[in-house]
Amino acid sequence: MKRSVITLLLFAAIGSAFADGDIVAGERKAAVCAACHGAGGNSVNPEWPNLAGQHASYTAKQIRDFMEGKTRNNALMAPMIANLTEEDIADISAYYESQPSTGGYASEALHDLGERIYRGGIVESGVPACIACHGPKGLGNGPAGFPRIAGQHAVYTAKQLDDWRAGARSNDTNSMMADAVRLMSPMEMKAVSEYIAGLH
Repeated sequence: MKRSVITLLLFAAIGSAFADGDIVAGERKAAVCAACHGAGGNSVNPEWPNLAGQHASYTAKQIRDFMEGKTRNNALMAPMIANLTEEDIADISAYYESQPSTGGYASEALHDLGERIYRGGIVESGVPACIACHGPKGLGNGPAGFPRIAGQHAVYTAKQLDDWRAGARSNDTNSMMADAVRLMSPMEMKAVSEYIAGLH
């Protein structure tokens, strides 16, 4: 347990180095990102994530992980970020953090199941409650490395959960996400993803 706490503190310290970017410069540099992530980071394609309002430290980590290509890999992202400098990463991340999120909408049919999982986990299979790390409104915790997930596209979130469970994505601290989703069914992942999309 002590090792996990130390790891989180180190991660938070590293992440904070990217939180002081230039927002104005970041807006200019992020212009190419709008093709997929939308104006101001609000994507209109449910397969591509909303970046608006995301913690700068988290966005910076994801960009660096994509650049490294080991724990997170995407053929579309790789060429777009290949030539970014540390300053570029900081500026773009700061810009997206400053942007208001337009939010999303949840499926009413899956709302109750999704809410139960998000708030209480799945006791029978040992799945922890999402609220423990991402907060009651899905706003996350930047210094601790927990992303804002409120209003994120359900399709995108479900894909990430599936990738963590399958091992296609492994850039979570101490395998926290992989451990959380490994015993979830496809329906349970879909339900909690839908619920997250409606959080504001």
